[in-house]
Amino acid sequence: MKFDNKRKIIEVKIVFYGPALSGKTTTLKYLFQIYNKLEDVKSINSTTGRTLFFDFGTLEFKGAEWDVKFLIYTTTGQDYYAATRPTTIRGADGIIFVADSHTDCFKRNLNSWKELLNLYGEKLLDIPILCNFNKQDLREKFNPIDFLNAIQYKKYHSFSYFKTIAILGEEIIDSFKKLIELLFPGLIINE
Repeated sequence: MKFDNKRKIIEVKIVFYGPALSGKTTTLKYLFQIYNKLEDVKSINSTTGRTLFFDFGTLEFKGAEWDVKFLIYTTTGQDYYAATRPTTIRGADGIIFVADSHTDCFKRNLNSWKELLNLYGEKLLDIPILCNFNKQDLREKFNPIDFLNAIQYKKYHSFSYFKTIAILGEEIIDSFKKLIELLFPGLIINE
């Protein structure tokens, strides 16, 4: 977090992380659409429309004394561009891990989590993390508890999870608000 005492602005970096096609970009775009800022989302895409490097947008909220500016990124999920992920995630204050809930994607999610853990090491234990189990509308999906147990989620100091459907916007706002609560414990978020 960066504090600009002169302008009374807190800058917070949030990164959506997860395997390819899990719904990171869809989640980000829905979030910005809700706040009427969809046109502010910048994407660097491949010729096939997939995220090449990252998506990026800024959401600003006015407070009584301080304003908060969220710098929100998605990492590319494609393994071909894996070398860009460490740069994008560097300095993240909060992470939203977007898991693809399809049964066949369990191992891909786990590998993506392990990569995240390798990038941060023990520091990951102290970073606020929210896990979105996306694509809950699928018939064949794994039980989120199995994944949470596999990553030993109870050892993380500031962790929560949601079941989401990004294309419909289900639980996207609630999960974002929860991450804000993890970042700023005791903060009351008005509707």
